[in-house]
Amino acid sequence: MTKKVMVAMSGGVDSSVAAVLLEEQGYEICGATLKLYDNEDIGIDDRTRTCCSISDVEDAQMVANRLGIRHYVFNFGLHFGRDVIERFAESYQRGETPNPCIDCNRYIKFSRLLERALLLGYDSIATGHYANVEYDKVRGRYLLKKAKDTSKDQTYVLYAMTQQELARTLFPLGNMLKSEVREHAGAGSLVNAEKPDSQDICFVKDNDYGDFLERVMGVVSPAGDFIDKKGKVLGQHRGLIHYTIGQRKGLGVGFGQRKYVTGLDKERNTVTLGDSEDLFRSSLIAEDINLIAFEKLQEPMEVTAKTRYKQPETPATIFPMEDGRIRVEFKKPQRAITPGQAVVFYDKDIVVGGGTITTGSNKTGCEQE
Repeated sequence: MTKKVMVAMSGGVDSSVAAVLLEEQGYEICGATLKLYDNEDIGIDDRTRTCCSISDVEDAQMVANRLGIRHYVFNFGLHFGRDVIERFAESYQRGETPNPCIDCNRYIKFSRLLERALLLGYDSIATGHYANVEYDKVRGRYLLKKAKDTSKDQTYVLYAMTQQELARTLFPLGNMLKSEVREHAGAGSLVNAEKPDSQDICFVKDNDYGDFLERVMGVVSPAGDFIDKKGKVLGQHRGLIHYTIGQRKGLGVGFGQRKYVTGLDKERNTVTLGDSEDLFRSSLIAEDINLIAFEKLQEPMEVTAKTRYKQPETPATIFPMEDGRIRVEFKKPQRAITPGQAVVFYDKDIVVGGGTITTGSNKTGCEQE
């Protein structure tokens, strides 16, 4: 059994209970809180954030003190800025809609943190994510599996984990319901037992991506044309970074009827608008693939797939492409397939793997505008 575990403690209830459970199970643990940015660096001048704030560090420290364990604070700000925030900005500039939480897990929490833990003599890391890891002797691989609490399952944002990371990661909450976690925290009189869960992207104030990109990152996104699917100009948009596929509100122009963003074209600097039915696509292509259940997709495979974190899974077939990308064909057309987001594949409760969406196609095979 792994004995020495470094627990990523964000200051929230989930990671705190994860630490409590591991100590109860006899592990030798320490806590580690990641300092990813300073509020002033990202244009935030208050202390009400639910992530990476001084109060979060203090909450984690108080829980660590209560458990009698060592607590570290690691400054990964430079790495976070380069591998998460800059990638976020670059993706928006390409007309995509990224998911920085996936990049944070991929480049910070399950790589940098594990590296630091091993250097300090710990065997594994643990987090408060709702997921499970299991070693399959037949496959000779570690598998990422769904959590017991399907309403909180976080495997979608963990699909990029490697075999090496899965082998040295514990998810103590994987077989618990959120209500049970709250009860455990209350029974232990943890300071954050009733603390609300963090929401939205931690480094973007008020969920205003466009403002963050322009004001903080200095991204220049010029105005351009709203067009319909035939290319007819409908009006002027504020800049591509203010829009995403499926968006209806905040277009800034009235059209007399509901219009949705159906396409973003960086080269032409246009935003295509259409009706709700124009948002449906029957297939997509994904790149930057990470497979967990096996090393390589050799032939077509029936799976369920999801293209958004909160989206239900839907039946699909995945096809290997010669260049390493994967084509996904859905049994039923899906709404608002968005370049930059992740598509994750499942085989029942096992995460097959996933990748980044590059294009969505309609039933005739034409690429999404």
